Amino acid sequence: MKSDRKIPFLAGLSRRGLREWMSSEGQPGYRGEQVADWIFGRGVIQPEQMTNLPASLRLLLQARFHAPGSSVAEVSSSEDGTEKLLIELFDGESVEMVLIPSEERLTFCLSTQVGCPVQCRFCASGRDGLVRNLSAGEIIEEFLLGSERAGRRPDNLVFMGIGEGLLNYNELVKALVLLSSPDEFGMSPRRITVSTSGYVPGILKFAELEREFNLAISLHAPDDATRSKLIPPPFCYPVAEIMATADRYRELAGRMVTLEYTLLKGVNDSIPTARKLAALARSHHAKVNLIPYNATDTEFQRPERRVIEAFARTVEEEGAHVTVRVERGAESTAACGQLRRQEG
Repeated sequence: MKSDRKIPFLAGLSRRGLREWMSSEGQPGYRGEQVADWIFGRGVIQPEQMTNLPASLRLLLQARFHAPGSSVAEVSSSEDGTEKLLIELFDGESVEMVLIPSEERLTFCLSTQVGCPVQCRFCASGRDGLVRNLSAGEIIEEFLLGSERAGRRPDNLVFMGIGEGLLNYNELVKALVLLSSPDEFGMSPRRITVSTSGYVPGILKFAELEREFNLAISLHAPDDATRSKLIPPPFCYPVAEIMATADRYRELAGRMVTLEYTLLKGVNDSIPTARKLAALARSHHAKVNLIPYNATDTEFQRPERRVIEAFARTVEEEGAHVTVRVERGAESTAACGQLRRQEG
């Protein structure tokens, strides 16, 4: 596998980009359309499988691009059907993604960075800090590797794996455009959710796209004092500032923001805290998604079921829309907060 970081990814090119590359190589434009049909229509990025291309062109594509640069190194399965894929990247680094099936839909949870710079105290993903960003091509390869494993494309995509996607803004947006463009993969933006730790500059920039992607903000506390104990500086923005950007996102993108809230025993699970969270969600027209803590170390614990139920009931009674995330994949460490970079 090629290890040069300067080599582009075939999966990162748009249909137009493929046509332009073919033209720059003295190839007819329709060759770009043929390659695009293989990638976007059939999910094939290996030139040797593109049987309607001349052998010389297939060799040229193999020489000039990572095609692919990633592979599935390991699969971990849970009894509920959830699968975690360890993706080995071209340079020997790795990330994890998750396939989450249900009766109604198939969801992929994708990563955007190798490691994470935010380093929330209860999350395994940032334990070793940030190693590097993923390119748009690598993000698309995750999508394609998951599709190959599942035997079909997902109904929903959530960027809730390893990394803070809005700190890898340009590459994330390139991938989102490819995934949602009718000329490429054609997924509805309403089927794609981007999660953020509350990175205010990134949310504002993302809002300016004015696209109907879903935005999930990992709030975890309705007050600054508690939140500062969970998310270290420099990424712990004030709650009021985060919610102002949520309002801006709803205004420009036309989508109600979801507040992700990991419930931690004795930290943020009290009834008064539930009332504060509900008031915040109600006043900013946001939804609340409660996530019972998935163990990553011994510092934090999950609240008892009765506490979780009382917290959810209080948020609802206070007039906010609330859901409790169904736990999937915990036994294979594929649940929320458990994904992490694997070192060989």
